[in-house]
Amino acid sequence: MKAIQITEPFSLEVIETEMPVCGAGEVLLKIRYVGFCGSDLNTWRGGNALAKAGVIPGHEIGAEIVQTGADVPGSLRPGMTVTVDPYTACGHCAACRNQRFNACEHNETLGVQRDGAMREYFAVPWQKVIEADGITVRDCALIEPLSVGFHAVNRAGVKENDLVAVFGCGMIGIGAIVGAALRGATVVAMDIDDEKLKVARAVGAKYTVNTAYEDVQEGISEMTGGLLADVVIEAVGSPVTQRQAIACAGFTGRVVFIGYAKDQTTFRTADFVKKELNIFGSRNAQPEDFRAVIDYLRRGDCPYDRLITAVVKPEEAAGAMRHWHENPGKVFRILVEF
Repeated sequence: MKAIQITEPFSLEVIETEMPVCGAGEVLLKIRYVGFCGSDLNTWRGGNALAKAGVIPGHEIGAEIVQTGADVPGSLRPGMTVTVDPYTACGHCAACRNQRFNACEHNETLGVQRDGAMREYFAVPWQKVIEADGITVRDCALIEPLSVGFHAVNRAGVKENDLVAVFGCGMIGIGAIVGAALRGATVVAMDIDDEKLKVARAVGAKYTVNTAYEDVQEGISEMTGGLLADVVIEAVGSPVTQRQAIACAGFTGRVVFIGYAKDQTTFRTADFVKKELNIFGSRNAQPEDFRAVIDYLRRGDCPYDRLITAVVKPEEAAGAMRHWHENPGKVFRILVEF
């Protein structure tokens, strides 16, 4: 069967690999759509230190069940449209002992530390299969990246009447915008690309700031009468925006960092000690975040066609990845259709 492999930096190939066998406790999936995410782009560029060599990418999945093995609950049946929880948990580390399996110290995400789902068929433990009835199999590939943004909203405890500032309007930032808006918060979206800011407005942002030519802190100060933001979610992973996130948070505000910075970020501790900020990291997503995204997508008002930049065949994937590399600000999601 066909699979896609990142063979070395700046090289992506269609390969042939063996058809998986559906064992006891497993579900065999016909993979229909898989999204390329930012970690895949970094792996392709040779900059993802977490990715194993020669990895098969893919953890944003839209699939159909074709077979179930022994000991799989009857609620999972052939023909069902599903997505997959792509993370592992060791069950023994501090995070797992605290029931925070998404932050497992020894997590291995599909398509990063272990081979992923960018192939025609894939067998997974039944516990990782998430039913998504009522959502097209294509749109199921959006569930995982949106859920990462929803999880950041959960981490911040966003509530009605909060002003939430979101740095970065890629797919994860869009998830944070949607999640915050669904809770009744007023959302300010920030990015350097006007097209992405238009999409941010379409999914719930009330205000937008183009940080390429607008002063972020000044803009939020004007919106709030000098109080600044109740919550800031940083979904870029840049030392510049991480420092701006601290600066834009009001006294006793909450700041959530999703993005990884490649370089060290330095802060003046007085900037967050005086404000008595709550500062959170946010990693991956939990089952309730997946369920919340599925509920949102079932409403039918998600602007799918603005979030899916392109759908390509496996043979076109290498060209699509290069296009994303050359035009990073113009791509939300590229889906590979099997």
